[in-house]
Amino acid sequence: METIDIAVIGGGPAGLTAALYAARARAKTVVFETALPGGQIVTTDHVENYPAFPEGISGAELADLMYRQAERFGAEFRTFASVEHIEPSDLDFIITDSEGQQVLAHSAILATGAVPKKLGVPGEAEFTGRGVSWCATCDGALFRDKTVAVIGGGDAAVEEALFLTKFATRVWIVHRRDELRATKCIQERCFENEKISFKWSRVVAEIKGAEGKVTGIQLSATNDEPDEFLPLDGIFIFVGVEPRSSLVADLCDLDDAGYVKIDHSGLTSYPGLYAAGDVTVSDLKQVITAASGGASAAFEALKYVDDRLCSIG
Repeated sequence: METIDIAVIGGGPAGLTAALYAARARAKTVVFETALPGGQIVTTDHVENYPAFPEGISGAELADLMYRQAERFGAEFRTFASVEHIEPSDLDFIITDSEGQQVLAHSAILATGAVPKKLGVPGEAEFTGRGVSWCATCDGALFRDKTVAVIGGGDAAVEEALFLTKFATRVWIVHRRDELRATKCIQERCFENEKISFKWSRVVAEIKGAEGKVTGIQLSATNDEPDEFLPLDGIFIFVGVEPRSSLVADLCDLDDAGYVKIDHSGLTSYPGLYAAGDVTVSDLKQVITAASGGASAAFEALKYVDDRLCSIG
């Protein structure tokens, strides 16, 4: 069985940064990624809030730069390689991919991210990155003087709607109930904002567009009111996310929502197992915080591996 120093599971910003730091320290590092490197950021048309790019950069370009930098320092990428199992073996980990191939890793960094819950309606996939977004902080500035809708009624949805009023002319909140689920203080701020309007008791039946851009959403009523079409320039979906933590659910502590609990260094409750990025418990989920977490996790994983090898030697 092949033996490596550090296995990085996931090739988004957290995994790519972890791979960069680990490989640059001359650790034998392998990144397992189910698709192409980059993670969810590759679906973002324009990133304006990542340092060192004053004019912004596309998500795909930023991901490619991160990938090439990590590869330049020796990180090995096994793309379209889904990790099916992580099994402790003494102080090491046996990593098994979807092809049945196995490696023995002295340490592992989980950077699998969190998957936004989808609406599952026609047009959602087609217009992702072309008017459909799951991140107002990332994409809100692209809709300056436009009309947008936020789907959802919880704290995240209402807070993101308030954030979008900094840019959009009008923000619709579309909610399947006749009242919001957000906490009262957040609701009060929302109701006081003149830019925010509401579509109560409505669910999205279809996202429509033309010439590669969103033009509106078809709404179905959850009561006896008639269905309707709402013209829009963009739609932001906040109906929850699902952390991709099932690989380590039996190995380390998770919170009630399934996010991996870590300390300040990225260490989980299991020795030698680290985690970074959106799969972890954190308030702010951005490219820069994912990259920071990946760097910390790699730094600590390197110390863990070096200490073990020194004690053996």
